[in-house]
Amino acid sequence: MLGGNLTGGTTVSASQSPAQTGTQQSIRLDPWLDRYADRTAGLSASEVRALFAVASRPEVVSLAGGMPFVSALPQEMLQDAARIATTTRRGEALQYGSGQGIPYFREQICEIMSLEGIHAHPDDVVVTTGSQQAVDLVSQIFLNPGDVVLAEGPSYVGSLGIFRSYQAETVHVPMDDDGLIPQALRETIARLEAAGRPIKFLYTIPDFHNPAGVTMTMERRREVLDICHRHHILVLEDNPYGLLWFDRVPPEAIRSLDSEGVIYLGSFSKIFAPGFRIGYVLAPHAIREKIVLANESAVLSPTTFGQIMISEYLDHNDWRGQIDTFRGLYRDRRDAMINALDEQLPTLPKTHPNGGFYVWLGLPEGFDSKEMLPLAVHELVAYTPGTAFYADGTGQDHIRLSFCYPTPEEIGVGIQRLAKVIHREQDLLDTFGTSPRPAVDTQHAVSTPPPDTL
Repeated sequence: MLGGNLTGGTTVSASQSPAQTGTQQSIRLDPWLDRYADRTAGLSASEVRALFAVASRPEVVSLAGGMPFVSALPQEMLQDAARIATTTRRGEALQYGSGQGIPYFREQICEIMSLEGIHAHPDDVVVTTGSQQAVDLVSQIFLNPGDVVLAEGPSYVGSLGIFRSYQAETVHVPMDDDGLIPQALRETIARLEAAGRPIKFLYTIPDFHNPAGVTMTMERRREVLDICHRHHILVLEDNPYGLLWFDRVPPEAIRSLDSEGVIYLGSFSKIFAPGFRIGYVLAPHAIREKIVLANESAVLSPTTFGQIMISEYLDHNDWRGQIDTFRGLYRDRRDAMINALDEQLPTLPKTHPNGGFYVWLGLPEGFDSKEMLPLAVHELVAYTPGTAFYADGTGQDHIRLSFCYPTPEEIGVGIQRLAKVIHREQDLLDTFGTSPRPAVDTQHAVSTPPPDTL
C-alpha cells in the first residue's frame, strides 16, 4: 500500500514492507518533478477550488463568481454577426490573422476608448486573448525573478497569479473609498528603494475595483501618476469595468493624462461577452512592438473569428444602448445587494460601488472568511474569501460579493443565508472563542473556475 508523502516523497511497494527492505524506496508520483522550471512553483490552484463543485449546485446562491449576465444580449444580434462571420467574411474569419489584430477592429477599439477620454492611434493597439493575456504579456516583457509589482491591497486574483508565475513579488499599497492612497504609495516606494528592490510597474484597477468596488478620484489619479513619474515607474491600468457606471460617469482614464508612462488594458468580456476572449492593450510605441512579438510567440494571432463577430456587432448594432441596458441591469442588482446588506447586516462595513460587479464586505473582529466558507456553502450560499485578493495571504476579515449574475430575488435570499452564517459564527465566537464547522463533500471537485469567475 502507498505511504509517505504523496507530493513526491516516499512509498513502499505492495509486495514489500519496510521490515523486508530495511528502508523505504523513494518513488516520485510525478516522474517529471525535477524537470519543471523554477517559476512553476508560483502556479497554484485557488484556495477554494475544492468547494466550487459544491457551490455550483443549483440550490446554492453563488455571490462568488464575476460572470456577466450575457443573457441580456439580443439573440438576433448574435445570430446576424455569426451569419456574416460564417458567410460573407468566412475566408477571413476562419484564417490566421495578424499578431496585432485586424486593423479596422483596432480603429473601433479606439472609438470605444475615446468614451473614457483616451485619444489613441490604432497602430498602438494590440488585440489579445482577453485582457488577462495582456497582463501576462506585459509581465513577460518586464518582470525578472525578484522584481516588485506594486498593486492595490486588495487586488485582482488573476493578475496576482500571473505576477507570482513570473517569480515577482507583489507589494500591496493600501486603498480607501477614494482608491489607492497616494501617501501610502510614496511610503511604499521609499521603503522598497531604500532596500534596493527593483519596482517594475504599478498595477491598478481605478474604476469599480475588483474586488473592492471603489473608484479612484481624478485628483488621486493625477497624484499617483506624478509619483510614478518621479520614480520612473510604469503604470499598468486595467479597466474592464469603466463603461459600466450606474449613477455618475467615472473620471477619465489615467491613460488620458499620459501616453508614455501608462499601459492601458481593456476588454469586451464585460461590455459584450467573455466567451469570445477578446481584450486589448494600448501601449507606448516601443513597448507595443515588444507586446506584438510576445503575442505572436504565445498565440500566433488572436482569434480572427471573435474579432469579426465583435466588429460586426459594433458596426450594425446600438452597442452604446446595449451598454446602457447592462448598466440598468447591474444597477438594480447592486441596489438589491446593498438593500439586503443594510437590512440583514447593518453594522458591517461595506463599499457602495457606482459601477462594476462587486461589493467588498468587512467581517466582525476575529472572523476568518476562508475558514467560514464551508459553513456558508453548507447553508447554500457562496462568496469569495478576501484572502484570494492578497499576495501575502491577508484579507481574512473581508469577503467579496458579486451582484452581476444572480437575480435581485436570488441576491436577497443569498444575503439572508449569509447573515444567518455570520450571526451563528458571532454567537459561537462570543460563547466559545472558536467555531466548529461542518465538513463539506468535495469528492467531485475536479476543476477550478477561471480567475475571471473568482
